[in-house]
Amino acid sequence: MRHVDLAVIGSGSGNSIIDERFSGLDVALIDDGDPFGGTCLNAGCIPSKMFVHTAGLANEIRGAGRYGLSAPAPSVDWPAIRDRVFGRIDPISLAGLGWRESQPNVALMRGTARFTGARELEVSYPDGTTESLTGDRIVLAAGSRPRMPDIPGLDSPELEGKVYTSDTIMRLDRLPTTMVILGGGFVAVEFAHVFSALGVAVTLINRSAYLLRHSDAELARALTEELSQRLVVRLNQSVVEVDGAGRGGIGVYTTDLNDIEYSYDAEVLLVATGRIPNSDRLDLAATGVEVDGDGFVVVDAHQRTTADGIFALGDISNPSMLKHAANADARAVQHNLLHPDDLASVDHTTIPYAVFCEPQLASVGVTEQELRAVRTPYLVGVQRYADVAYGWALEDRGVHVAKVLVDPESLRLLGCHILGPQASTLIQPAIQAMATGLDARTMARGQYWIHPALTEVLENALLQVAPDR
Repeated sequence: MRHVDLAVIGSGSGNSIIDERFSGLDVALIDDGDPFGGTCLNAGCIPSKMFVHTAGLANEIRGAGRYGLSAPAPSVDWPAIRDRVFGRIDPISLAGLGWRESQPNVALMRGTARFTGARELEVSYPDGTTESLTGDRIVLAAGSRPRMPDIPGLDSPELEGKVYTSDTIMRLDRLPTTMVILGGGFVAVEFAHVFSALGVAVTLINRSAYLLRHSDAELARALTEELSQRLVVRLNQSVVEVDGAGRGGIGVYTTDLNDIEYSYDAEVLLVATGRIPNSDRLDLAATGVEVDGDGFVVVDAHQRTTADGIFALGDISNPSMLKHAANADARAVQHNLLHPDDLASVDHTTIPYAVFCEPQLASVGVTEQELRAVRTPYLVGVQRYADVAYGWALEDRGVHVAKVLVDPESLRLLGCHILGPQASTLIQPAIQAMATGLDARTMARGQYWIHPALTEVLENALLQVAPDR
């Protein structure tokens, strides 16, 4: 049986751990993903944001009249749009694979790993062969996969080639005329924006009363309303069945809170109801690695699992399932592998996120509804884009806002939530303030804010809770 100093399962953020400082170790990198490089690179945040940018340009052209410009409606060349994205992504994946294969101390094992004992693995290859190995230390970075809900008919042969997930939807051969999307989270909302902007008649079906239900409720409701103006959004509905009888090839059948039945037709069904960690594919019971009720590997502040010598990072252990969180995990694991007597830790309490739809929604810290639920006192400052100079340049209609939530005693930020153009960028000063303990007054008046940049929405929101003395 082969023995290695270190085995890493997964080629996403786990792959980034192995650098020149590990050149003196015998390392195995085990991954069955195709393409190589993990979800973010190949089927997640990077390609999807390239599509998002294209969709935003299409909407800008359609809305040019509000700036006194006239432009013809954009024509959409789906193959060109798709190939622009993957013409950049696929070579990066192949280059990463080739580079990793060239490393003399790293054995790249392109198979599926499962545990057969404590720090003992069996790797199954596509040709049916297997290989066993043991490792002094093992890193679980096997990621996650789209959740497939238990809906009658979803796996029917008559729907083959018509049902997609976020892993497959971006590589469509052709752009459909109609699409039903199931879900109301990040993935569902972003793809609803993309495909509707590219001319697809999109129907988005969500079980909750509004989209992005874990976000700030006021902003999430406003986003739901804006998105509803560009596509069909159906709320408080649950899917009870799908079949191949609908116009276009798919029928989707739902009921609402009053048990009223509805049906929707589409050429393509996108299932975007969340993701689940791949822990169930590793036979972790053989190792002593504990998994919580949602399938996430339990780790401590140093990314150590409950089994000696085994670390975990990213989607398999971090419920945020965000790439920047996985990268933070990976940096800590890398340090701790190299410096076992000086362990680094990761603070997961305040992980920011952004939803790249139109409008963007970005968030860090707690929401108003969370503060009210535990009766925590707070101050709130809200600034509309429409009331700052750059908001005038954007012809903002008043829906988009920056909101800050502040502790009334220390004036430290408890949360920040922004809905509108560039929200994913505008929120970064608030993330930095929360990470460094900067209070709202110092943040607002301890630095210059460029005028008339859009960052003034955040400056003015801060001044509402920490006015000039």
